[in-house]
This record gives sequence, structure tokens and C-alpha cells, in this order.
Amino acid sequence: MANTSSRTLRLLSLLQTHRYWPGGELADRLEVSVRTLRRDIERLRDLGYPVNATRGVDGGYQLAAGAALPPLVLDDEEAVAIAVGLQTAAQAGIAGIAETSVRALGKVAAVMPPRLRKRVEALGAVTQPAVLTGGPAADPRILTGLAEACRAEERIEFGYTAADGARTDRLAEPMRLVPLGRRWYLVAYDLHRHDWRSFRLDRMGAPSRTGVRFRPRALPAEDAAAYVRSSVARTPSRRIEFLVDAPEERVRAAIGPYARIESDGAATVVRMETESLDWPAMAIAVLGAPVTVVEPPELVEHVARWAENLGRVRGVRRLER
Repeated sequence: MANTSSRTLRLLSLLQTHRYWPGGELADRLEVSVRTLRRDIERLRDLGYPVNATRGVDGGYQLAAGAALPPLVLDDEEAVAIAVGLQTAAQAGIAGIAETSVRALGKVAAVMPPRLRKRVEALGAVTQPAVLTGGPAADPRILTGLAEACRAEERIEFGYTAADGARTDRLAEPMRLVPLGRRWYLVAYDLHRHDWRSFRLDRMGAPSRTGVRFRPRALPAEDAAAYVRSSVARTPSRRIEFLVDAPEERVRAAIGPYARIESDGAATVVRMETESLDWPAMAIAVLGAPVTVVEPPELVEHVARWAENLGRVRGVRRLER
């Protein structure tokens, strides 16, 4: 049996994964007696973690949102700052931290008092990161809700709009959230189609948790990221390449990690693959430097149409009173 400290940490980790744990099942997971489990619960409460207990034959435990955050000991302003910062990181497209930020945000939100959640939502609603992602923005509340459902192994329901515009209702067992390129994907087992699917979050209606738990299935891939990459690879895409008359550092700062960028000495080479020409047109527009298109030739005409449309923009003439 693990020592008391490591067992207490294990208990806390288990309580953070599900909304509710039956006492017997939780004791079995920790390989301890029910009496020892009760003592470990009291240790967590002494540390400031709000654990609710339900008595009776079907009794169990639940980590609840409390009147104050447990240790780390954070004051209200620090808690709000962390949550908003995690929201921003989740959407900023910074390689390597987006998925971690969503997981951390889910844990913070799970124990955050309602009054602080309202402040975070209000601040997030009026704050826009100054980062060019070039893709559809992911709603932090949807990201957090899906992260919690994945962690709790709880079925979800949602509406989904396919690439051809057809909308269907889905019932699924969520496994992982995966940021790839300019988009977020949910890897889940679709109970209507009896197969694994990767769902784009920008095409999902507001998902709702059903309260029904499930036993995780074996994913037919090395991991969730590999599954999404394989799914995306089956989607037709276009190869884009253009040369920019500007330093590599400036180009990289402007369009971020959504393209392969390198210098050939005379110019900076930008290569990417995309379903639409809108993203490379947007990238070219924000560069503010001379650009030569290598492929495809139709990108030149596409950018010209953008320029024509932007040239029609006019300000509102205010009437004098």
C-alpha cells in the first residue's frame, strides 16, 4: 500500500477526474479499507479541499466548488488572472501549451466558486487576444466543458454541421481534445455511427453532458493526435507557397506557427497546406511586404479579389444635428 502522502495525492487526483465516486469503488481504486479512505478524506478537508460525502449504502464522495480555492492558496484576483490567462493561451496557437492550458483550465474551473466564474466569463467575453490565428476561435466555455467531460468519462450530446452544411445530432463518448494547425478537434466514439470520429469544435453546437458514464474504448491509433492527423490527411487540401521580401523573423512573428517558414537568403519562403485560399490571403495581407506567389497561380487572383473588396470599405458619414 502506498504511504499516506502519496495516497492522499492519488485520492485528490481521482476526485478531480469524476463528479462523484461511490465510496467502495474509490477505496478499491486506492487499495485501502473504507475506514482508511474516510481518514484520507479528512486529511484533504484539513488542507482546504471541499469534499462532500453522501451517507448510506450508495454513499460516496465528490470534490465540490468551495467558498474559496484550495491550495495553491490563491486570492480572488490571482484566481481570475490565472483562468483568463489559461483561456488566452488555449486560443493563442502557441505550440505545445494549448492542450495543457485547456486541461489546467478545466481543473481550475471545477473548484472555482460561482462568483469568480462569473468574473472570468465576463472578462473573457470582452477580451480578444492580439494574436493572428487565422482559424475559427474556440469558445473557452466549450473547451472547458469538453475537457471536463473527457476527464469524467461522461457521454455528451451536441449538434454537428458537416462540411457540406448538413446538420445532425450526435451522442458520443469524448476521449481527448487535440489542437492541430489552426483548429481544435474532439476525438470521440460516435454512438450513432458506432465508430471513432474527430469533430471540429467550430462546427459543434453547444455540447451538453448527459450524466451517463462510460468505460473508455481502445482508440485505433497510437494516440488522439495521431488519429486527428490521419483524419485530416484524408481531407483534400491545397499546397501553398509564396516568397516574402522581408526578414524571416518578421514573417514568423506575423503569421506564427501555421506555416513552414525559412529563409533562402534572397527572400523568406512560406509553405502551408489549407482547404481554403482565404487563410493564405489573410497571411499575405498582414505581412505588409512584397510577395511573390509560387503556387497555386489562382492565389494571385484570390488576393486581388480581397483587395477589391477591401477597397470598397467606407466609413459612416455622420449627419450634422
